[in-house]
Amino acid sequence: MGVVIQIGQLLLSLSILVILHELGHFLFARLFKTRVEKFYLFFDPWFSLFKVKKGETEYGIGWLPFGGYVKISGMLDESMDKEQLKKPPQPYEFRSKPSWQRLLIMLGGVSVNLVLGIIIYAFVLYTWGEKYLPNQNLTDGIWCTDTLITNLGLENGDKVISINGNEPKKFSDIVPEIVFGGSLLVERNGEIKEINIPEDFIGKLVNKRKSLLLYPRVPFIIVEIPDTSINAKTKFKPLDRVVSLNNQEFKYYDQFKSIADTLKGQAVQIGVLRDNDTLLLAGRIDNEGRLGVSVTFPDYDEMEKLGIYDFEVKKFSFLESIPAGLRMAKEKLGFYIKQFKLIFNFKTGAYKGLGGFGSIGGLFPPTWEWQAFWEITAFLSLILAFMNILPIPALDGGHVTFLLYEMITGRKPSDKFMEYAQITGMIILLTLLLYANGNDLVRGLQNWFGK
Repeated sequence: MGVVIQIGQLLLSLSILVILHELGHFLFARLFKTRVEKFYLFFDPWFSLFKVKKGETEYGIGWLPFGGYVKISGMLDESMDKEQLKKPPQPYEFRSKPSWQRLLIMLGGVSVNLVLGIIIYAFVLYTWGEKYLPNQNLTDGIWCTDTLITNLGLENGDKVISINGNEPKKFSDIVPEIVFGGSLLVERNGEIKEINIPEDFIGKLVNKRKSLLLYPRVPFIIVEIPDTSINAKTKFKPLDRVVSLNNQEFKYYDQFKSIADTLKGQAVQIGVLRDNDTLLLAGRIDNEGRLGVSVTFPDYDEMEKLGIYDFEVKKFSFLESIPAGLRMAKEKLGFYIKQFKLIFNFKTGAYKGLGGFGSIGGLFPPTWEWQAFWEITAFLSLILAFMNILPIPALDGGHVTFLLYEMITGRKPSDKFMEYAQITGMIILLTLLLYANGNDLVRGLQNWFGK
């Protein structure tokens, strides 16, 4: 069911973004009295799921959910309709319009996506506010949940002081910053340690995309005791907090693991905190250093309810949410562009992380959460704007590049040149599409077969 919900969120998000992107082109085209022959959500090779014609424009829904398009008269686009260009230019055609009007038509989609990203972030901040765990509130440091992090030299309990000279304000800022490599300063047992993050660290993350690397240190909280458990007869109850083994007290789950590993296969006295009372229960540690119970690793809301950490919550008025939404959009887009640049540095291995629709769908949670949905949709809107403005033929950015050349030189590229450029761009995009989705397929198979 979780996968179905993720697919549903992906399709709804892409539908919103594609319709509004194409609407940007459509509105500017109609503003300058340019004929729009088709307006489609998704692509429609051979047939469409739905279509209706109103005025000069056919509106429809295709069956291939890889995007959408508007077909503008007198413009060579992905339809590769060259026959229209053999006829004399008509006043209503794209090619008959002044270059500045054609430029605005091509920038319409990107502009809408940029503004949409800002509006959605502003809406999210106005509705839910901004909630985060201040890094300084992790007074007992971090929990290293993956060997990829411990192999760098980080340890449970380290307090992150700075990353490349910048002090992280939020705990959630730590992992996004260390993926770029550099220098990490941590406080460990009262001493400052410097840890070097290798340049290829982001490449090593490719197969860890669904793994947590760091997490706030959390207590050992029992949620269920299976009937088959070695401690099924131990008088545990759900929400018991395990706090000691053989009188060795601890506060966090990671500390339990280190103690339990020394007591494998032994009978032990287990201290649990229940309703503010500490109880001592007789139990056992199995041969793998476990109690045989199900535990919960609380999310931020649960941490706050349990009083484990203090969170910062900032609320925004309607007017305050607008500049705050702009700030958040700027931060998110800047982070994405910084990551994107790493793809072209083969030493980082970042190119291995290129993903297609599977990776995009994986961004959404397996349960429907409107706040998460809108935040991811805003981020995808900014990505769509950035990717479309790249100077690749067949993308909006390719058309913009040729239009700027025309405006500067006063010479329009020939129809034959535009045809070859369009074909080249489509080959590039198809290759990237196959590579990115191929990466998703390979990773999926690796996860399926446990490699």
